Amino acid sequence: MTLSTMKRYEKFADEIAESIRNGVLAPGERVPSVRHASRTYGVSPSTVFQAYYLLEDRGLIQARARSGYFVREHAKHPLHEPESPVERGPRQAQTTEVDVSELVFSVLGSLKNPATVPFGSAFPSPYLFPLARLARSMAQSVRDMPPQAVIADMTAGNPDLRRQIALRYMVAGVRLPMDELVITNGAMEALNLCLQSVTRPGDLVAIEAPAFYATLQVLERLKLKAVEIPVHPREGIDLESLADSLQRLPIKACWFMSSLQNPLGASMSEDKKRALYELLHGHQVPLIEDDVYAELYYGTQPPKPVKSFDRDGLVMHCGSFSKSLAPGYRVGWVAGGRYAEQISRLKLMTTISPSVPAQAAIADYLQHGGYDRHLRKLRHALEMQQGAMLASAARHFPASTRVTRPTGGYFLWFEFPERVDSLQLFQLALAQGISLAPGPIFSATRRFGNCARLNHGHPWDAGSERAMETLGLILATF
Repeated sequence: MTLSTMKRYEKFADEIAESIRNGVLAPGERVPSVRHASRTYGVSPSTVFQAYYLLEDRGLIQARARSGYFVREHAKHPLHEPESPVERGPRQAQTTEVDVSELVFSVLGSLKNPATVPFGSAFPSPYLFPLARLARSMAQSVRDMPPQAVIADMTAGNPDLRRQIALRYMVAGVRLPMDELVITNGAMEALNLCLQSVTRPGDLVAIEAPAFYATLQVLERLKLKAVEIPVHPREGIDLESLADSLQRLPIKACWFMSSLQNPLGASMSEDKKRALYELLHGHQVPLIEDDVYAELYYGTQPPKPVKSFDRDGLVMHCGSFSKSLAPGYRVGWVAGGRYAEQISRLKLMTTISPSVPAQAAIADYLQHGGYDRHLRKLRHALEMQQGAMLASAARHFPASTRVTRPTGGYFLWFEFPERVDSLQLFQLALAQGISLAPGPIFSATRRFGNCARLNHGHPWDAGSERAMETLGLILATF
């Protein structure tokens, strides 16, 4: 559902939600009465009621008997955000050999038991995805697929899917030819191929600190060296530190998440994204833009990627349906810019093609399945679950704990008191059936030892609340 096809009450609800997120309407504050809102915004009382019911369902407001509607107070004493910047080490970045895989595999192994509370997971709950509707799209698309398409679509990718992806870029204000799109086995293959297209073993790659642990694993596998650039918990990459590193070091590529960064959830402003592009353009250093959470924003407007400022093909923009629609289908893509042909050739030398039926199924769903309607429901669920985890953390975690407040996605980054060892916390929590992602797995230099990433992408229930209480009791032992 696009803004033009949204119902009036949904548009009005999103306007109020934006005011709550921006702090214009504070926790505990009364929202405009139905009569006042109807008169001020020029909508009917019925529209206002429907909007307020929707905001109640999203956990943003609550009704009080004979008093009206109020912004929900998730906690009496909310936890503060992490200090700026998150990394308090020296500004001057150093080169680092990467060796984190064993640590990462131990965390991933903790998720194999379905009874474990999956706060350490990298995915939201599968119950948030329209799997039955996707199955119908799979059956329909395979039935209608011409025999020659099974072979013809393997190299370039399903043309209907590429067309649908190109249309979504166009709606977001990014115009690119379909020839620039390469369909891949999820975003991880896209990111690997991009990196291999512009680096050789031993090269330096600028990454975020903290960074998604898979970034570190890819660098380790390709024998590349990391240059860690600190990330502000809300504003993203420290451009001053990046500029210094580009000046001093022979960096061959940058791998950044400009929106809803994993693990912090930080999003750069449009001005900062433009400045990032200009900085890299000046040094002619390519950017691999990992944008897998692009569809999971909470506001009314999608964040623009750095790709939208690219005027000479320097940005390789990677996306995926794994986080927003179909995790197991493993369908991603890259808009490869000037490197598209090289990326395509590398793909043919390795995996050749993602599943042709999976591509056709997603193409059919994008055309007929109501993808935007699904995304709105998914965003609302994730935002409500974020509020539940923040409120629970304020109840159970030490008062000096700090936590990020992303405007999308399904991760929260917790900075605990210095005395907390998050690797030890991970082991103690796992013994109680709770998984989490400890800070050191997000750094090539094993920093962030008192930090952890928690996933709120699963429906909040009594078990989630008990797990947070248990974590609070464990934290109190340090």
